[in-house]
Amino acid sequence: MSDIETNLKQLFSKIDELKPAFIERLTKAVAIPSVSSDETLRPKVVEMANFLQNELKNLGADDISIKELGIQPPPVNDSNLKLPPIVLSKFGSDPNKKTILIYGHYDVQPALLEDGWNSDPFVLIEKDNKLIGRGSTDDKGPVMGWLNSLQAHKELNIPLPVNIVFCFEGMEESGSIGLDKLIQKEAKSYFNNVNSVCISDNYWLGTKKPVLTYGLRGCNYYQLIIKGPGADLHSGIFGGIIHEPMTDLIKVMSTLVDINGNILIPGVNEMVAPVTEKEDELYKDIEFDVNELNLASGSNTAIYQDKKNILMHRWRYPSLSLHGIEGAFSGAGAKTVIPSKVIGKFSIRTVPDMDSEKLTKLVTDFCNAKFKDLGSPNEFKAELIHDGAYWVSDPFNDEFTSAKLATKKVWGIEPDLTREGGSIPITLTFEQELGANVLLLPMGKGDDGAHSINEKLDVPNYIEGTKTLTAYLHYYGATK
Repeated sequence: MSDIETNLKQLFSKIDELKPAFIERLTKAVAIPSVSSDETLRPKVVEMANFLQNELKNLGADDISIKELGIQPPPVNDSNLKLPPIVLSKFGSDPNKKTILIYGHYDVQPALLEDGWNSDPFVLIEKDNKLIGRGSTDDKGPVMGWLNSLQAHKELNIPLPVNIVFCFEGMEESGSIGLDKLIQKEAKSYFNNVNSVCISDNYWLGTKKPVLTYGLRGCNYYQLIIKGPGADLHSGIFGGIIHEPMTDLIKVMSTLVDINGNILIPGVNEMVAPVTEKEDELYKDIEFDVNELNLASGSNTAIYQDKKNILMHRWRYPSLSLHGIEGAFSGAGAKTVIPSKVIGKFSIRTVPDMDSEKLTKLVTDFCNAKFKDLGSPNEFKAELIHDGAYWVSDPFNDEFTSAKLATKKVWGIEPDLTREGGSIPITLTFEQELGANVLLLPMGKGDDGAHSINEKLDVPNYIEGTKTLTAYLHYYGATK
């Protein structure tokens, strides 16, 4: 038996032994409501950064560096709102070993019990072999998985096969503000000599077979602002005699996309790279049960009913989604208010070869024209809130080959090679600024509900996932 296999056998046994401690670590992490989009919870996001700092210290980090990013730019309610810090740390500096940068984020999506959760979203519940709680799969579970791997190595006194640089941010769910500049600044400093980047912030395609991800859609997020009367008004007094901002907004937003998901903004679809014959062939062998889409969505509302069309429209075609209206009445009851100002929010998931700047011009010009057609005297503005580029890599390089070995070692099966419909905006930045390959090595399943109610991470995915991350370090460390 090789040294790698001997070490992995011991490490896997230790990971199984430490399972209760690892679940407790995730329990503590989930208990911190680090919602980056909620300004009132910004202290909790900082608390989560401090939690990670303490964990890294206890695990024996050679260096921990907290990078402050300054004041968050508009739109914000508090003009002095500080961005949460980036937590950097290093384990090892052996020039004879490869150096992996491991990225993760410690902020989470908003979650309230009244949203439909079956339990408090910030109290981790273990039920039916699932760990239920906000952030369990996105992205606190995977982040804790890396820390778990370090603990197993430390307790067995087995040297890490690579040097590790951690980069944990607290604004991923809100556009990764400030991270691009930090990566650029630290490329030849803290991140110097990084050979590879590994990110565990995505999911299996379905629920039965592990995958490795070599592509991501990007995301451009927009808002439409309409201002009318100087204050909210009573519809019994003013209804029917003034131009209502909400009516204008609904009219404009209804022109963006049809019920079959087709983007109606001229010029957008023309930017999309055509499907090649080689790409078309890739979809034939991917394991995907169409019924899993219905299970994951909790409904039978799929636009497409065949594997190929579902995957292509999830991965390599753009989509436009309407997300919400700020300023509108959304509570229970029958309030008869006319909102004085409303903000409609939507996003476009981008793919090769869509240019963000060109896309934004197409979007804003189209929305401005549609509002002008209404003949409304209200004020209107269409603007980009944030954007993140799409990313595609080579799924046959050393990183992916090592991850295939690790996955097969733990799960006993070759992983599918997939792209993904979600976005991790800094993937391309790491690749370009560090000149390093990026690997997406997922932990959770396709039905985890990362941005939904009752988000969960299966216990086997958490524990076996920790083993997969561990095996990856050893197999990649052995590559020439």
